[in-house]
Amino acid sequence: MTHSAPPSAPLRYHPAVEQPEADEAATADGLVAALLSISETTYRDSGRPLRSVHAKSHALLTGEIEILADLPPVLAQGLFAQPARYPVAMRVSTIPGDLLDDNVSVPRGMALKIMGVPGERLAGSEDDATQDFVMVNGPVFAAPTGKAFLGNLKLLAGTTDKAEGAKKALSTVLQSVESVVEAFGGKSATLVQLGGHPETNPLGETYFTQAPLLYGDYIAKFALVPVSPELTALTNAKVDLSGKPDGLRQAAIAFFHAHGGVWELRAQLCCDLETMPVEDSTVEWPQETSAYVPVARVTVASQEAWSAAKSKAFDDGLSFSPWHGLAAHRPLGSIMRLRKPAYRMSARFRFERNGCPMMEPKASKDISG
Repeated sequence: MTHSAPPSAPLRYHPAVEQPEADEAATADGLVAALLSISETTYRDSGRPLRSVHAKSHALLTGEIEILADLPPVLAQGLFAQPARYPVAMRVSTIPGDLLDDNVSVPRGMALKIMGVPGERLAGSEDDATQDFVMVNGPVFAAPTGKAFLGNLKLLAGTTDKAEGAKKALSTVLQSVESVVEAFGGKSATLVQLGGHPETNPLGETYFTQAPLLYGDYIAKFALVPVSPELTALTNAKVDLSGKPDGLRQAAIAFFHAHGGVWELRAQLCCDLETMPVEDSTVEWPQETSAYVPVARVTVASQEAWSAAKSKAFDDGLSFSPWHGLAAHRPLGSIMRLRKPAYRMSARFRFERNGCPMMEPKASKDISG
C-alpha cells in the first residue's frame, strides 16, 4: 500500500498543550450525575441497564485489524510501531441513552476495540490488553469546553423518556431544515444533534475521535474510513425507515449477510496548536495542513451483524472507553479527561445490574455470541 506523507513537522507532545479548566473536577461530578440520571430513568422505564449514551446498537461485528508495514518513524509509534494483526470488536450505535425509533435521526457512533495489544497501559487499564477508539460520524465535538458539554448533557438528560412521538415529529422537521442548510454548502451541528441527521446508512459513514490522543511522542486525531466498494456505495445512501423502528439495524443485518467490509484507520498528526488546538474539540483540524494518513486496515467478514446473543455479549458484556488503552495513546484535552469518570460510572451501573463482571476481552473467544 502507498502511504500519504505525514506532515513535515508534527509537534511533539509536552504537558503545556493541556490546560485544564477551572473547577474541572466539579464539572466531572456534574457529568457523572447527569449520565447517572439518564441511566436511572431508562432502567426504571425498561428494566434494562442501558448505556447513558449510545444505548441503541445497530451492528455488532467481529473482525481483524492489520497494522500497516513500512510506516515512517513519526507514524510507527505506540500500537502502530510494528506491523501486526489483532482481533477487533466493533459496535455501531446512535447517541441517545434511550432506545428510540430510528426515525428520530441523530448522530451515529462507532466503537472499535482492539484485543491482545501489548505495551505499557494507561492508569486504570493495567490488567487489560485492549485499545479502544470511540468515534462519532462528524469531525468535531458539539461543545468547546467541559462546562458547555455539561450544559448540553443536562438538556439531553431532561428529554430522556419524554414523548417519543414528539421527538419523531421534531426530527422530521429538523431533517428538512438540515437538507436546506446542506444544499447551500453548510452543515449545522446543532440541528444534527437535535435530531436533524439525514436518514442515511451508518455503514457508509466516516467516524472520527473528534478529540485528540497521544500518538507516541506526538498528538493525533483518528478517523475510521470505509474503503471497500460495498461500503463506500452506502455513503450518503438513504435508508427507508418508514414504519421501521429498527430500520438501521435491519439494513446492517441485510448488508453483512451479503458482504464483508474494509475500513482504514487513519491518523491526523498535530503540527500547529493555533489551528489544531488540543483543548477545543469543536475546531476541525485543517486537512490541508495535516492530512489523515492510513496506519491500519480493519477487515470484517460476512456475518450475522446483530442478534439477541450478540447484543448480550456486546451491549451487556462490553464497555468501550478511550481510557481502555496504551499509555502511548492517552486521551488528551478536557472532553477526554471528563469522559474517564463518566464512562467508568456508566459501565459500573450496567454491570452491577446485569450480573456481568467488568472485564476486558483479550481475544475474540472471550466475546460469546
